[in-house]
Amino acid sequence: MMLISPSCLLPQQTDQPKAPGNDVAIRVAVNSVLVPVVVRDSQGRATGDLKQEDFRVFDNNKEHAISGFSIQRRASEATAASVAPMPNSAPVAPVAAAPAKSSPNRFVIYLFDDMHLAANDLQRVQQVATKLVNTSLGNSDAAAILSFSGTNSGLTRDPAKLNEAIAKLRMQNLYRHEGHDCPDVDYYQADLIENKHDIPALDAAVEEAMTCAHLETRGPAEDLATSAARRALSTGDQDVMVSLGFVRNVVQHMESLPGQRTLVLVSPGFLTVTPDAMFQKSQILDVAARSNVTISAMDARGLYTSEVDASEHGANTATSLRTGQWAQNHRNSMSLNEDVMAELADGTGGTYFHSANDLAGGFQTLTAAPEYVYLLEISLDKVRLDGSYHRLQLKLAKDGLKLQARHGYFAPKKAKEKK
Repeated sequence: MMLISPSCLLPQQTDQPKAPGNDVAIRVAVNSVLVPVVVRDSQGRATGDLKQEDFRVFDNNKEHAISGFSIQRRASEATAASVAPMPNSAPVAPVAAAPAKSSPNRFVIYLFDDMHLAANDLQRVQQVATKLVNTSLGNSDAAAILSFSGTNSGLTRDPAKLNEAIAKLRMQNLYRHEGHDCPDVDYYQADLIENKHDIPALDAAVEEAMTCAHLETRGPAEDLATSAARRALSTGDQDVMVSLGFVRNVVQHMESLPGQRTLVLVSPGFLTVTPDAMFQKSQILDVAARSNVTISAMDARGLYTSEVDASEHGANTATSLRTGQWAQNHRNSMSLNEDVMAELADGTGGTYFHSANDLAGGFQTLTAAPEYVYLLEISLDKVRLDGSYHRLQLKLAKDGLKLQARHGYFAPKKAKEKK
């Protein structure tokens, strides 16, 4: 199965004027990092009255000067109000609005992660999305339904086309962990064994290999365990790179849209624990910052439990049962799956809806971009160009405010001089 290019979701927009107030002309130097920041008051409202001197930036715990500063207005108060959560009341049948004569000034791309969603979670999301996509969009909005595996409605204002695409979503198994190997090593455990050289993780796989393959000595069992870990790591790495690469391509293609741009990622999340995956996430944030795209995310698992359910085999060796390591790995893996969605939302000013079963309420809030986004430019002139990851921490001079921003960035590598 080939993943599609998202380029076909974009209509020819070159002759349409850009919506006023949504774009700020920003030229970011090659040796700079752009950091979008959303600041909210105690009521959760985005504020737009701060100045450059109100912000302090720390790069790997050292204060770093802000070389550029601007304020972008991504959503008007009217737009934000139109997509606010509806009160608990009797459901109202969606009414097809008359097509607006003007060009769309808000674009919402719903990206469904059919590569990682379980069948029951996907079905529940489809039911909710079919009811609420119509009511989440206004007359001046256009939307598209995409999935990692190929579903693509194209940009449209027609609710019927959006719902038709939602109905076509199906769970895909291209890189999905099946759990049939001997021993059964998932991506999280494979990363522990191969990348982090975790001895307890390897011992657990070896013991399982001795059990499932009926071996009496460690040597052959360890060969089976390391072989299974390498296969799982290779498949998992490819899965993550394809998934993050697709998200990046969607964000990149959204840059040409002439109004507000919001990407809503509907996913259970997936592991992004390797340096390559962290680099891909950082690139997505770089592209989103340059393209003025807000990424919001929904954890489609709802209020999930990290305990083993009936569909999973669980620990199957005496050591795993005694130490609880398999169960602990399972909990860690499920928790880490959320990181990619949290980071993409935090780093672009979006909303992350998670740990809640009210998916309907979640869909209503995710399409709203923050009214104000501060854009801080961080010069890399004094940063060592070695490709290393830099942790970012932002502080405000004023109390009572909460900010969200990207967690870090990768310094570019210095180009090799040609001889």
